[in-house]
Amino acid sequence: MPRPASLGLLVFGLFVFALGIVLTLRSGMGLGPWDVLHDGLSLRLPITFGQAGIFVGAALLVLNVGLGERPGIGTVANAVMIGLFIDALLFLGIVPNFADQRLPARLAMDVAGVGTIGVGSALYIKAGLGAGPRDGLMLVLSRRSRQRVGLVRTGIELTALLAGWLLGGTAGVGTAIFALGIGPAVEAAFRVFRVTPHTPSDVGPNSAHRLS
Repeated sequence: MPRPASLGLLVFGLFVFALGIVLTLRSGMGLGPWDVLHDGLSLRLPITFGQAGIFVGAALLVLNVGLGERPGIGTVANAVMIGLFIDALLFLGIVPNFADQRLPARLAMDVAGVGTIGVGSALYIKAGLGAGPRDGLMLVLSRRSRQRVGLVRTGIELTALLAGWLLGGTAGVGTAIFALGIGPAVEAAFRVFRVTPHTPSDVGPNSAHRLS
């Protein structure tokens, strides 16, 4: 069984991740690449935005397993809890809507959201209970290609953006900020929290000590 501290770090990291997404949404600058994809799928299929996220997460989980990634509790928690946290934050109205504010304020909120997502990614991955489907793909491709995490993450985000845009998902200036900024944000957060993704055993149920 995972340690309570690891579970707590996992849940907190997922909450921070969700908060970052809500910040980008409420900035009114445009959806992040994965959310553009989720939006496009919800327009094309009889499913909600949240269900589209779960569908994509499940598909990526299967792909990651095929590439040799070991799923953990964090993998499933990522697919479910982030959506729940996002819905709760939006329902409670904790983050104000900046869509009608001046451009500098909206840009600041959007950039803050991208940075917050980077921090959330590092925190829940550091818990050592398994990376989420999207971050798991980032980690396994980084290891296999021996490329920097930031470069790999940026490439993945741009691919998701293109697919979402082709499906009719909503994109904007904030989308470009997210796609180009999330890689450096995640890489910087990895360095701050000393998360090392370059060995095959970095993620999984027993990897917390390797990520500390």
